[in-house]
Amino acid sequence: MAELKIERQLKAPIKKVFDFVTKVEFQVKWWGPGTMSLPDQSLDMTASGPWHCVMMNDEGQRYKVSGQVTKVEPPHMLGFTWAWHDDADKRGDESHVMISLSDNGDGTTAFTLHHMQLATEELAANHNQGWTSSVAKLEALANSN
Repeated sequence: MAELKIERQLKAPIKKVFDFVTKVEFQVKWWGPGTMSLPDQSLDMTASGPWHCVMMNDEGQRYKVSGQVTKVEPPHMLGFTWAWHDDADKRGDESHVMISLSDNGDGTTAFTLHHMQLATEELAANHNQGWTSSVAKLEALANSN
């Protein structure tokens, strides 16, 4: 099994960052790498339960991912499972994502995304690329608010 970890310092208070990572009105602004859009999603992660989204690239290719929100501890922790769907909408291998937030005491927030139980190192590298792009959009959102 492989994993990845991304750490950033976000220029927003912890409660606002927690909203950014759990509430759909903010998630649609940063979720998905590059210029991906989310034409179909159920991303409310404010409570335990199922979630899904379809990411679509500029060429119209669609990529579905889904899981369960497993842990919500405002404003410090969010955990959820993650599995891609194939063209027949069958879920693939499941992995787990934990987002941890810490208040730096100066109006900024330490953000850590830990994606665990990925099947291969190649898959971890691909997810690292996608998450790095998404987190860059989250940083821009935090800096603008």
